[in-house]
Amino acid sequence: MTPQEWIAHDPDPVTAAELAALDPAELAARFARPLTFGTAGLRGPVRGGPDAMNLAVVLRVSWALARVLTDQHLGGSTVVVGRDARHGSAQFAAAAAEVFAALGFSVITWEHPVPTPIVAFAVRCTGAAAGVQITASHNPAADNGYKVYLDGGLQIIAPTDREIEAAIAGAPPADEIQRRPVQPSDDALVDAYVAHAATLRRTTRGKPRVALTAMHGVGGELAVRTLHAAGFDDVHTVASQFTPDPDFPTVSFPNPEEPGAADALLELAAQVDADVAVALDPDADRCAVGIPAADGWRMLSGDETGWLLGDYILSTLSPEQSAASVVASSVVSSQLLASIAADYGARYVATLTGFKWLARADAELPGHRLVYAYEEAIGHCVDPEAVRDKDGISAAVLICDLVTHLAAQGESIPSTLDRLARKHGVHTTAAVSRRVADPGEVAAMMTRLRTAPPAELAGFPVHAAEQADAVFLTGGDRQTSVRVVVRPSGTEPKVKCYTEVGQVVGTDLADARRRAAAVQETLLQAVRNW
Repeated sequence: MTPQEWIAHDPDPVTAAELAALDPAELAARFARPLTFGTAGLRGPVRGGPDAMNLAVVLRVSWALARVLTDQHLGGSTVVVGRDARHGSAQFAAAAAEVFAALGFSVITWEHPVPTPIVAFAVRCTGAAAGVQITASHNPAADNGYKVYLDGGLQIIAPTDREIEAAIAGAPPADEIQRRPVQPSDDALVDAYVAHAATLRRTTRGKPRVALTAMHGVGGELAVRTLHAAGFDDVHTVASQFTPDPDFPTVSFPNPEEPGAADALLELAAQVDADVAVALDPDADRCAVGIPAADGWRMLSGDETGWLLGDYILSTLSPEQSAASVVASSVVSSQLLASIAADYGARYVATLTGFKWLARADAELPGHRLVYAYEEAIGHCVDPEAVRDKDGISAAVLICDLVTHLAAQGESIPSTLDRLARKHGVHTTAAVSRRVADPGEVAAMMTRLRTAPPAELAGFPVHAAEQADAVFLTGGDRQTSVRVVVRPSGTEPKVKCYTEVGQVVGTDLADARRRAAAVQETLLQAVRNW
């Protein structure tokens, strides 16, 4: 379809006018690279053209998804459609629902925004053929996205993603795609999610004081409601960030991992003398944790939270249950979970980056079931039987439960991290990202690392290897291990470098941590110069 044909058939007069006003060079650029399915679906800026999120793109993608489902003999099945509160989300979700309805599918949707885990839960709970969530998760305010679930609430993988993209190429002009109004559903599935998530609590006594922020997203009200249902009713929220706001006015970047993003949360936690702090990202599928430490409050890394939750979940299982259990983390996450799993006799699986892979970690292990999966980017799947994706709200329930459990034993999160380090060695992790303006820069950097990898890192000879789109650099000796994984981001225009240092602990844990930190800084300095 030529740019002129696209403009003539754009059903949104705003984006049609925007495209018509562009100079030829910029117009050509908009049509050079249509959106494709990345790590977590389609994502792009809200504007006109096939390389962005707009009404025309949503209509054609929905038509294409419906065509693929029909080709798989799933025509007339149920499709779940949800949305966050970003710019364009309400319009895009309504349009998607109307396309599915017009093509004969039964549609479950809601008048109001819902966290992404609700859609994953609803698809799995109802046996729906597919689910669509309109969201860009923690991306900048200008972005939106289209996330697709199939197969019991799992994110799509190849070849389905490529099949949908091929169908998009053959989709009718956007204004010719039929639509039929859809009656919104009630909140029965939302209520069922809350009731189920509340049952994840293992302890029966104790009520930690919780500080929580929704980061201007859609998870605040439901998170508080779920925590209350689980018996955690001493919850204090960051008022300035509680109500959904697509402009994210109090943070420069709506990602709890970003420096400064959790400042308001930690200030509240200190003010109310909380026991734990929880930050959800804007669509509530990710959860960051803050804890009181000797020198004030600090945020845990995604890896630290992953170690804690993995250890806690496995500790609640019998030896027989552990032997049939699987825990997983992504290849860019810390390797410590593997040691924790081995200690309990459970299976550990390292998957490619993204929960579309993590959620399938037990797929080729008959007789085993996934009990926990995480990625370093604060994504945690603590209830795979109900939600086969990362879920910040259920993770918050389990974090509060862990804090309660530890307090009853006279322990804390810092002391538990110390225990894990003494048993499995000190592990430090850190990441460096390089944003680029041109995707060609990403390809050039990855090519350099594949063809001429560094010979040493932090003084250790390096072994280089490749897996999928990532380059792995590893080295070390009997006391220290170093690891760097470099890969292009699947959701943003940048290259990510993930570093990890492992250090054997002798009699002095503090000294082991100092030595690991020194090696880590040397690694980071080298990575920044690539």
